[in-house]
Amino acid sequence: MTDSQVPMRHEVDEKFTWNSNSVFPSAAHWQAEYINIEKTLAEIQKIQGKLGVGPVEMYDGLQEIFEFKQRMEQCFVYAQLGLSVDTMDQVAAARVNQALGLYGQVQASIAFVGPEIINIGQEKLDQWLKMDPRLAVFSHYFDDLFRNQAHVRSAEVEQLLGSLEDTFSGPRLTFSMITDSDFKFPPAITDSGRKLEFTQGTVGEIMGSEDRLARQTTWENRGDVYLAFKNTLASNLSTSLKQNVYKMRVRGYESSLSMALHEDYVPAKVFDNLIKVFRENLPIWHKYWSVRRRALNLDDLHPYDIWAPLSSERQVVSYQQAVEWICEALAPLGGEYVAVMRKGCLEERWVDVYPNQGKRSGAFSWGVQGTHPFIVMNYTNDVLSLGTLAHELGHSMHSYLSWKSQPAVYADYSLFVAEVASNFHQAMLRAYLLEQNPGAALEIAIIEEAMANFHRYFLVMPTLARFELETHRRLERGAGLTADGMIDLLADLFSEGYGEEMNLDRRRVGISWAYFGHLYTDYYVYQYATGISGAHALAERVLSRQKNAESDYLNFLKAGGSAYPLDALKIAGVDLSRPEPIEETYATLSKLVDRLEFLTAE
Repeated sequence: MTDSQVPMRHEVDEKFTWNSNSVFPSAAHWQAEYINIEKTLAEIQKIQGKLGVGPVEMYDGLQEIFEFKQRMEQCFVYAQLGLSVDTMDQVAAARVNQALGLYGQVQASIAFVGPEIINIGQEKLDQWLKMDPRLAVFSHYFDDLFRNQAHVRSAEVEQLLGSLEDTFSGPRLTFSMITDSDFKFPPAITDSGRKLEFTQGTVGEIMGSEDRLARQTTWENRGDVYLAFKNTLASNLSTSLKQNVYKMRVRGYESSLSMALHEDYVPAKVFDNLIKVFRENLPIWHKYWSVRRRALNLDDLHPYDIWAPLSSERQVVSYQQAVEWICEALAPLGGEYVAVMRKGCLEERWVDVYPNQGKRSGAFSWGVQGTHPFIVMNYTNDVLSLGTLAHELGHSMHSYLSWKSQPAVYADYSLFVAEVASNFHQAMLRAYLLEQNPGAALEIAIIEEAMANFHRYFLVMPTLARFELETHRRLERGAGLTADGMIDLLADLFSEGYGEEMNLDRRRVGISWAYFGHLYTDYYVYQYATGISGAHALAERVLSRQKNAESDYLNFLKAGGSAYPLDALKIAGVDLSRPEPIEETYATLSKLVDRLEFLTAE
């Protein structure tokens, strides 16, 4: 794909762009709401000191605060999505900076809530719950506050921490602006000698092509640009990690990992189980690399061969076809579920579909209660894009049902459960497509999509989790982080997963920590692996027609943040405090490798 084939943002057909007007009719309306929120800050701060007056004041105050917070979040979504689809838009960048500043002001203005409720005391709150039944909606919220009591600081300190949100968002925004907007990559070279321009949004398409030289030069040129800025990128990520360590110490946790796990009420054994099972199952990956090398008829395998197609018959899947297949695959969840999803994709413009110049790499689903659950992606008419769309729609349907079913206080679900719904969609889609007797070429493509997803979730993300743990530990004990040290660390970790079959490009593999904005949300990456494990366990319940499997799953989606993550998953029928779901999902991975070996041998 050449640069000229990747349109500028203004050249994209509006029907394939996210429906920004559904959030605010225009940028002017956004600006007016921004000003109104600023004016309302003073009114919100007047609630301070009144929550303890009585149950009526408590209920009214909390309702007002959560509604106000929702307004701020809608402003933030509009600004951030506008920048995500065109990182070269300076007006959008300025709007994001405004929104970040507003976010910090709002967080500071409501920081008194936790300390004030804790000062009231559990005993008095229990009495108030009996006096005013309306307060019952906040029962889980109160329980979580008192669970965190030891780590909640005074109102003044909480206000300071809230006001730092804007400043602390700097490294993440800097990462996006550098890598999505400022980076310009030298062209790749095809087997025929043609120069091939590429952007962050089209890297995946080239890496999935048959042209090996194009894959190699794309991989190398992309890596070399990141390596040229290794010190800046390392300093930026190190700053983000230091911020997390700072918050850990202010809140009195023994480690940054314990702080992250405590937030979701997840025991340490969940993280430990994942890393243990991951390392025990590395031989599955070693076998897969061997199967892939032989299928590609290569003497040696390189990282740029990971996504090379194993069949010469390219499977073209239009966006419209993808939507229909996904809807058919999710039919077991009911007609209403499917109708909402189809309408979101084809009428309400939930999805910003195709690549354009300046669009950020990858894909994500995002929104807040009161907006659509939007998706930003780079659809390229292939099976991998089909899987990505299914994945992001899983997130979006989770959000849709959570927002529809829960009050504002529980509208958002935990990151720990976020990757379950997305991978559930992919598991259901693969099962549906394979049942259609697709033929060898399409079956190989479907398994390749599965392997690409497993590669990300069951190799890359656990490896990044180990990297993240070690970099945090170094900072916690006072050691410094350098670009070369971080590159060597990640190269060593990836060498375990690649084994002897992969010709490891240590520098370019080692810098790949700089590809992942996920690392700016501390201890997010391990949850990809636990999420895919929970997803496959729940999909198996539905596919094997276990009693109440569909309703249990839908009730899990509707639960939002009204229950602790592990408890919410138990509603659906899986216990991620145990290693068995992870082990069983690795068994599924092993079967896919065996089937691929058989198909490619034929």
